[in-house]
Amino acid sequence: MMPVLAGDRAAFAAARAGLAGPVVLVPTMGALHAGHRALLRRGRELAGVGGSVIVSMFVNPLQFGPAEDLDRYPRALDEDIAVCRDEGVTVVFAPGSSDVYPTMPAVTVDPGLTGDRLEGEFRPGFFRGVLTVVIKLFSLTRPDIAVFGEKDAQQLALVRRMVADLDLGVQIVAVPTVRDPDGLAVSSRNRYLSAAERSTARCLHRALQAAREDTASGPGKAVAAARRVLADAAAADPPLEVDYLALAEPGTFAPAGEDHVGPAVLAVAARVGSTRLIDNAALEFSPGCPA
Repeated sequence: MMPVLAGDRAAFAAARAGLAGPVVLVPTMGALHAGHRALLRRGRELAGVGGSVIVSMFVNPLQFGPAEDLDRYPRALDEDIAVCRDEGVTVVFAPGSSDVYPTMPAVTVDPGLTGDRLEGEFRPGFFRGVLTVVIKLFSLTRPDIAVFGEKDAQQLALVRRMVADLDLGVQIVAVPTVRDPDGLAVSSRNRYLSAAERSTARCLHRALQAAREDTASGPGKAVAAARRVLADAAAADPPLEVDYLALAEPGTFAPAGEDHVGPAVLAVAARVGSTRLIDNAALEFSPGCPA
């Protein structure tokens, strides 16, 4: 069944009034790919036969820095609607900037210390923009459940914290990262990569895999194994330029030291040519691991 397309607040409000619960929101910036399909399928599972799935498609200017790719970020509404039809979406909410921000907000969501780390350090203001648009989308769509991908692990942690701290009453469900057969995490930005750049970019997953295979040796050795893979890629043609590789606490993204025990996230961000990519792996360190 073809989803209802709502291009502004008024059209969406009319569509939302008739939706049966539970209502599940899948926030996206459009340019849907296999990773988004996984989110939509999980959303449909959570909604059940009688519930409703809303997909928002909005390229949020608040989360792009002045030198980033807002203007060239891929937009493909017709293709996206076809994907939503295939995955059982009820309503596509595709507002313009003036619908989401009738005036640019003077009040925004402060992501706290977690928002200043890793991605926040390299993209100042990014998480403020993300959380501000997420809370606005929650207010506009009033979901019972919202679905996010684990590829954006720091974003997921911050959304969960915002929901808890502000008592938003939305259940947050995470979906594992979807990867292409070569291991590269699926992303809308992958389409920017040339064949040679993609060959270099595959090292991100290989680095995470190297760390996972060395977790028994402890955090220090696991991170070192990942760094060796990235160092080889830095000498490739085209080269990989690493912004960060960091082992972090899963909830706060504070640094996890060499004596860390329990779950951790190994997060990486790097550039190949003009394309910036992120990835991560959930790791577990047992007591008694060597440092």
